[in-house]
Parts: sequence; structure tokens; C-alpha cells
Amino acid sequence: MDVNNLLKLMVQRDISDIHFKADSVPVLRRHGKLIAAKSKALPADQVREMAYHFMSESQKKVFEGGEEMDLAYTLDGVSRFRVNVYQQRGTVALTLRVVPLQVGTFEGLNLPPEALKKLTQETRGLVLFAGITGAGKTTSMNSFIRHLNETRTYRIVTIEDPIEFFHQDRQSSVIQREVGSDTKSFAKALRLVLRQDPDVVVVGEMRDLETIAAGVTAAETGHLVLSTIHTIDAVQTVDRLVDVFPESQQKQIRQQIANVLKGVMAQRLVSSADGQSRYPATEVLVVTSLVRRLIAEGKTSELYKTMEQGGYYGMHTFDQDLLRYIKEEKITQEDALENATNPENLSLQLKGII
Repeated sequence: MDVNNLLKLMVQRDISDIHFKADSVPVLRRHGKLIAAKSKALPADQVREMAYHFMSESQKKVFEGGEEMDLAYTLDGVSRFRVNVYQQRGTVALTLRVVPLQVGTFEGLNLPPEALKKLTQETRGLVLFAGITGAGKTTSMNSFIRHLNETRTYRIVTIEDPIEFFHQDRQSSVIQREVGSDTKSFAKALRLVLRQDPDVVVVGEMRDLETIAAGVTAAETGHLVLSTIHTIDAVQTVDRLVDVFPESQQKQIRQQIANVLKGVMAQRLVSSADGQSRYPATEVLVVTSLVRRLIAEGKTSELYKTMEQGGYYGMHTFDQDLLRYIKEEKITQEDALENATNPENLSLQLKGII
């Protein structure tokens, strides 16, 4: 199988992900829906050969030692691809995801430009991009980096696993480090990053207690810290930051997060009305004095109402954004209700506009 031709076809047909496993036909994801490829089942040796095509000799040794591999692959003039190679039932399997060569703008990605541009004016603190796997949070964070790069004279240091988007220096200087090849771990890189004179620190993902603690510390020391986090909405994001710590430390960390958090943008990808693309439904939490107090006091359940009523500060909920898309006839009511936080409330609002 000509792997590069396969990758070109992926991009041409707007396929976001493709999955390979032994003795099965490839499975594709297009506009959020899984479909089986019209091809023969691939034997185990062919899937293994394809996986090894993407890995360097050192990566092959690590993989053969029992580790899964996250890596990036560039096909010049076509796209970049995030590749995950792993074992299943004793055979090699892999997943490919398309990563565009160019980082999109807020407007081009249908993100809320006013709220995000306001957050780019922060010079210190923590800004998080939340969502489930495949929701586009890494793309959105890199759009934020692009805006900083084009409008600020910053030294931006990223720690990623793997590096998905390349950033050329514009107004800023961007240093991109990859876990595995440039540093051993997120936590180790974060412990030493402050010696590298950064204005902005980018953490590919806040996965565990050690990384979250190091990110909060970097934000406390006067740096702007950006990261993604695997949570379903803004409120759960705040709770996750606290709950990952032992109970004995949670009161202290809640106060620290209240002090350093500047904003959270969560997102979900929703199919367009014509089924030919997807739109990011977003939820934005901006940390005002009221939000800071609610976080410090552990009253995160009240944050949802605060976002609903916080339009002046650029805040909105998922359901408010879904309602906007419906009014603009960009998505269907069925898809909106399926992705809503409170489907019953959204349904009542829909009855009022029909």
C-alpha cells in the first residue's frame, strides 16, 4: 500500500481520522461519522508495515519495548498527521488524524473572536481549552498562539506530545519542544521552563496532578500559561483542576486556581445542517471577581448561571451557542438537542422561536 497516496486521499475527501487494525477494513471518520472503507481487510503484517513507516528507528525500539507511540508525520504540500501506534490483541494497530499545515484564525475556525481576543490581552494566569477527544481543542489553542504570535512580542515556549502545528516566528519568538525527543516529560519540561525566559508557556495537555501543579505554579509566577484539558465543559474543568489533588490540599488549590485562572473555552463539534462540515459549539467562562469568589468558595454549580448572564464579559453557555447556530440555520434542532447541556431547557427555548 502506498501510504502517502492514502494520506493525500484522506485530505482530498475531508476525512479527519482513519483507523487500522489487523484483518479488518480501515474505518474512516468523516464529518464526525464513522464509515467502513470500501477495501479489503488488511492483514496484520501490512498494518505493521504501515505503522513502522511513520516511526524512526529509536521510536520503533521504544514501541517494541511495550510503549504506545504518539508522533507527527508531515507530507509536504499536503498536511500534517498525528499518528498513534498501539497494540491490540497482540497485533499492531494505528490511528491517523489530519492536522492542517496552516493554523486557522478565530474567525476562520468559527470561534468566538471577541471573547478570545480579550483573553489574549492577559499577560499572566491560566487559560484552558476544554473538550473531549476530537473536539478541536488543540486546534483552537494553536489559533490562540497564532494570534499572540502575530500581535505580541513574546517569547512563547511550547511543550507538546507530539508537535501538531508548526509556528513560524512573526512578532513573537516561538520555541516548540516535543516530549520524547526534546524532553522526557511534560512535568520535567515545566520544572525547567522558567529558566528559558518565557512570557507564555504552552502545555499540550494537562493530564495529571504533576503537570497541573507545575502549570498552576508557572501561572502564579507571572507567566501566561495555555493548555488543553480533557473535560466536557467549563464547570467540569474547574472541578477537575481541584479534584485531581488529594482532599487535604483541595482547599488550598481551589484558592490558587481562583487566583490564576483567567478563562476556559470548552467546545463540541456539531454536524452542519447539510452534513458536509462541522461547527464548534463553544462555552466561554471568563474569570471575573464573582467567578473568582465562586471558585474559591467551591460553589462551581453556580458558574453555569453566571455564564448565562455574563454576555457583557464575553461569556456564554453551550446551549446559548447552539441556539445561535439554529437561528442562523447552520445546524439542525436534532443535533443541537443531542449536544446540549440541558436538552429540556433548550427544547423549551426552541418552541419559543418556532
